[in-house]
Amino acid sequence: MKTPELFADIRPYQDNEVAEVLTRLVEDPELLEAIARFRFPYFSQYMAPILHGLIGWRLKKKVANIQTIHDLQLQVAGYMQHMVNTTTDGFSVSGLDDLAQDQTYLFVGNHRDIAMDPGFINLALHQAGRETLRIAIGDNLIKKTYVTDLMRLNKSFIVKRSAKGVRELMQAMNTLSAYIHYSLFEEKHSIWIAQREGRAKDGVDITDPAIIKMFFMHEKRRKDEGALNFTQTIKKLKIVPVSIAYEYDPCALLKARELSTQDYAKAEFEDMQSIALGITGYKGRVHVHFSQPLTTTDYQDAEQVARAIDQAILQGYQLFPSHYLAYADLGEDLQGLESIFAQITEAQKARFAEHKAQIPEAYLSPWLAMYANPVRRATQIS
Repeated sequence: MKTPELFADIRPYQDNEVAEVLTRLVEDPELLEAIARFRFPYFSQYMAPILHGLIGWRLKKKVANIQTIHDLQLQVAGYMQHMVNTTTDGFSVSGLDDLAQDQTYLFVGNHRDIAMDPGFINLALHQAGRETLRIAIGDNLIKKTYVTDLMRLNKSFIVKRSAKGVRELMQAMNTLSAYIHYSLFEEKHSIWIAQREGRAKDGVDITDPAIIKMFFMHEKRRKDEGALNFTQTIKKLKIVPVSIAYEYDPCALLKARELSTQDYAKAEFEDMQSIALGITGYKGRVHVHFSQPLTTTDYQDAEQVARAIDQAILQGYQLFPSHYLAYADLGEDLQGLESIFAQITEAQKARFAEHKAQIPEAYLSPWLAMYANPVRRATQIS
């Protein structure tokens, strides 16, 4: 079954579109310039035509054998594994074995990194021999045509957050809800979406109930006898809360600076800088946990579902020494945590001190808080 035209401007690209999109990309001057500035920041100022020609030639060679989305994702998996090997001290996964391989799920995750959160989740699925998922991405991140093309080639679909006016916004949300249902139940493709708009820069993972209400919109608008109520819809969606934890966040300083600055205004391409830093920066250990689907409780409203997701994400969140050391630095009560602190090695303490020393005094408090807050919340429910 072909994707309805209703979703044509938000859905991921399909296999029959790959060749055309790749041809467009390898000749896109903005993409060639972006790569030149990233790889050769000094020479790109003086040798742009030569560099663009060489980069374009190299890209054509790399994509020559890519005919399908699967072909592309196999290359992405190789880059992801290289990223794990060079920027982390290990990547671990838990809970995935408890999810049926023949089911599609709506994965709702905490959000710490623009590209790496769904990237690591997809890597976990790929390493387990499972189908990768489709990724919800806000249109605020894709202001360049080549970025849109790259994202949609990698199974991303567009969330129109920039819609103007109530009517346009409601139409965009209705279309998004319909697409999520179509992907899950017609095309049998699982989906990942963040638990709220924007990253949790302060380390506090809270689900926005508006996201849950959006999930229900498609069924709510149906007028036929087969339409499901809210409780039935939530069970049918098989929502799986997903927790991702980074021992060190490559964008922590940028987040702390934003939290410390009144009336902070993002630079034009600041999100792209965060994406690049999130990919290339040091992360320490990274852990992804898949919770059980929310299918055994009769949820009555969006707030109840949101709180259940919050609880599952918090319980599945892997706390690292960096979190506990930040918690201690803020003068929090360590009663009951003595055994945990006894296991933190001198090398881990030294590494934390090195990261902390790089943070300007003006940004230190929010920097510590973003690591400490998961411990604070965990101790509140223990």
